[in-house]
Formats: sequence, structure tokens, C-alpha cells
Amino acid sequence: MDRRSFLAASAATLLTPRTTRTLATDPFTLGVASGDPSADGFVLWTRLAADPLSGDGRGGMPSRDVDVEWQVAADERFSTVVRSGTAAARPGAAHSVHVEVAGLEPGRDYFYRFRSEGRVSPAGRTRTASAGEAPLTFAVAACAHYEHGYYGAYRRLAEQEPELVVFLGDYMYEYAPSGYTALAGRVRTHSPGKCETLADYRLRHAQYKSDPDLQAAHAVAPWLAAFDDHEIENNWAGDVSSTGAAGFTRRRADAFRAYYENMPLRRGSLQGAVLRVNRRVSWGTLARFHLLDTRQFRDDQACLDGVRAGCDERLDARRTLLGAGQWRWLEEGLRGSGTRWNLLGQQIMMAQRDYKVGPGREVNLDSWDGYAAERTRLLGSLAGTSNPVVLTGDAHMHHLAELKTDFDDPDAPVVARELVTTSIASDGDGYRDRTWIAEALQENPHISFIDQRRGYLMARLTRDELSVDFRTLDYISRKGAPARTAHRVTIPASERPPSQAARDAAAAHAGPPGRD
Repeated sequence: MDRRSFLAASAATLLTPRTTRTLATDPFTLGVASGDPSADGFVLWTRLAADPLSGDGRGGMPSRDVDVEWQVAADERFSTVVRSGTAAARPGAAHSVHVEVAGLEPGRDYFYRFRSEGRVSPAGRTRTASAGEAPLTFAVAACAHYEHGYYGAYRRLAEQEPELVVFLGDYMYEYAPSGYTALAGRVRTHSPGKCETLADYRLRHAQYKSDPDLQAAHAVAPWLAAFDDHEIENNWAGDVSSTGAAGFTRRRADAFRAYYENMPLRRGSLQGAVLRVNRRVSWGTLARFHLLDTRQFRDDQACLDGVRAGCDERLDARRTLLGAGQWRWLEEGLRGSGTRWNLLGQQIMMAQRDYKVGPGREVNLDSWDGYAAERTRLLGSLAGTSNPVVLTGDAHMHHLAELKTDFDDPDAPVVARELVTTSIASDGDGYRDRTWIAEALQENPHISFIDQRRGYLMARLTRDELSVDFRTLDYISRKGAPARTAHRVTIPASERPPSQAARDAAAAHAGPPGRD
């Protein structure tokens, strides 16, 4: 049995189930997942749901704790089990399980599965981080609106068997059925109602997690994931609702709780009403991933949000996207990084993007363009960092961009590259109108590639270079589309020492860090 066939099959044939069975149906309907790898371990996740689309969000589970056994093995047939134990799936946590495994060997594959109520879960493959400079193959994905199409991109990603998946937000969408389908149409239908309560968010996550293509992408590799806006509400900012609805603080806390319950995050991530997703994961001495939170600590969007021209408020040096605390955390991580590469995973486009053709400028105030001074400070910090690359989601189309501390100066040095992944499903098939792409590239000379189709990024990182394939599918409105490489870029590693002068110049130009 080859690896792909093994991961696609149930592990029930490999582990003799106990005869005790109190649930009438399989509780492992939402699959399995792993995440946040370290050199000696990772997080294992599952959530029991005998009836995943039960309207109360409880997954058809009883109001009692349920024991869940777990195993980690060094081989696909589980002949060499290296770690095992039992965890309690509690009703207060939607019967989710988060197991933090440690004490394993660095830089190697492991296989895992669960057993509960006489049933055995599918098996997953995961991996510990390297301890040296071994090459890394990783995928980057974002934005998977369920109604806009099938998850063929997840399936094609899984078939390429990356060692890590970096997911950059909009894992699920909060809209009511047909709440955001004007451009893309509706291929599938959301669970009833707009997500506003804990039960609503749990049910929506269960609907998304029930998709077999998404389950395959989770089962193939560990994920490093963070939310953007739609896991809570479109374009929310800090404690401000984009719709001005009352009770947003409670709604956000419920959405955070449901997100944690349904993702392979460490137990310390959920801290009361705060969900900490900004974190660092090092892959030996090769790379350090700095995962950012660009929602929870930001000031409200300038000039009433949207794509607008003439918004001077966005240039205010006091405005912050990251918040002072996260800014200090990031600066410390960049300065202290001893890795060859530094990869920033974040949600919204960092490069300046002019949406207006001809004289004048229109920018998206929900992106870094709405927080221009803090962006300049950040790019100054990247100028003094070893081989920085920015990984981005949100835009629903591939972009390849050069990042500069001054985008209006054609001679300004490039301090980093930004790789923006298109969406897994959001906005449907894409390419309703291609004529604007040439105009957009002309208006934004620091952007060299745009593709509006659905897909993901597949990257190969070595000590000497980062090679990235921009993968696309021609359609998702029906199943079966192959994935193709629409564009490929190779970024060579630089041997130049970090430039403190560039950092100082950017800091002086942009002003002090934003407030908490």
C-alpha cells in the first residue's frame, strides 16, 4: 500500500476496534488534523461529531465527557507506536481534542490516529520540524468560501504531499446562505443563518470540515494556521464590528472559541476572550515562520473602509495594524532569528496596490495601504533581516510583488518579495474579465504577476533559494479540475549582511511604533 492510498483509506482495518459502542454512528466525521510542528512534536486534533450538521452545533454528541485514545507511530502500518495516550473530549469544548505530543525525533514523518466509542478514525501523516538546514516543501493557502465552489484545490494540494501547510485566513465564511454570491454564484449552500452565536459558528465549522477534500489536506501534513476576518465577521477591526452591530465582543469571543475547537492549535492559544495566533515556528536553521495577527490589535479602518482615493487618515503615523505589543514581539523575533530565511505569514496584501487606472490613486483601506506608516517601519525592519519573504492571503488572486520602503520611487531598493496566494474557493472559477490585469500591472510596476483563478502556492525552500509554483485550477464550479503551474519564481538567498542603515532610515521616515 503506497502512502497516498494509505492516507485515503480508513485505519479501521489496521486497528481492531473494541466491542463497546455507545454511539450509533461514526464520531470521526470531521476527520483528523495536526499543526504547529516543533523539532520534537506537534499538535494532534480531532472533534467528535456523530451528527456534524446538528442544528444546535453540538455535533449530535451526548452531554458527557468521552474518552479518546490516540496513537503516534513511526510507520504507516502502526507497527511501531512511539507515543500513545487518552484524552477527554468534553462537551464544553464541542468534544474537540488537542493533544500536544513531544519527545520525538526532528525532521521526520509520523502517523497518527484516534479511537473512541468503538470506532477508529482515519489516519493522518504529520512531521516534526527539522533541526538543521534540510530542504522544506510547503504549501500556502487561504480563503475557502464553501458556497462558491468545490474544494478541488485542497485535493490537488494534498496530492503533492507538502511537509507543511501555511493557511492564512478565511478558513470559513460567516455569511448566511447566498450572503456573498453576487459575483461568484452559488455552487453549494451554507448551513442556515448568519453566524452570530457559538452554536452557529460550531455548525459552520462542522459543515466545512465535513468536506472530504479539506479533510485530505489536513491529513497529509501539519498546518500552521491563523484567522483573518471571515472566521468572525467581514472586515472587523479590533473590538469594532464592520456593521456596527451590538454585542460584537461576545460574538467575537464565541467565534474565537469555535475556531480553536476546530483547528490544530496549542491549548495555550485560547486565553479567555483572546485567541493568540501570532507565533513563531522555526524549521531548524533553515527558516523561521513569523505568523502575524492583522485583525485583533488593529485600529479601525480609515475613511470608512473600502477602496477609496484621497484618504489622508491612512497616512497617520499613529495608526497601527499590529498593535504595539505584537510589534515588539515581531521586532524581537526578527532581530533574534538565526535562521537562513525569515518568512512572514500574514493575511492582507502588504504591497501598495493602486486600483485606479490613470492619474490618481485608489487603495484598499482594509489592507496595509490603510496603515502606510507602520508598513514603512515594518519594511525597514525587513531590510535588516536575513532573506525575508512575505506570504499573504485575502486577495483571491495570485500576486508576485516587490516590497520597498518607498513604492513611488522606482530606484528604491527591494527589501523583500511578497507571494500572495489566490483563494481555494472564494469568488468561484475566476477570469470573468481578464482585461484589467494588464492595466493593473502597468499601474503597479512593482507587481509582476497576477492570476485570478483559484489555487494555492507550492514552495521548495533550500539554503540557497526559494522556488515557488503559483498553482491554478481552471474551474471549481464542478469537480475534477487538474492543477497546473501558471507561473514560477525562484528567489535566490542573499549573502549580504543585514542593513541597519535601511532600518534606521525607514523608522525615521515613518515615525514611532503604533499604540497598543
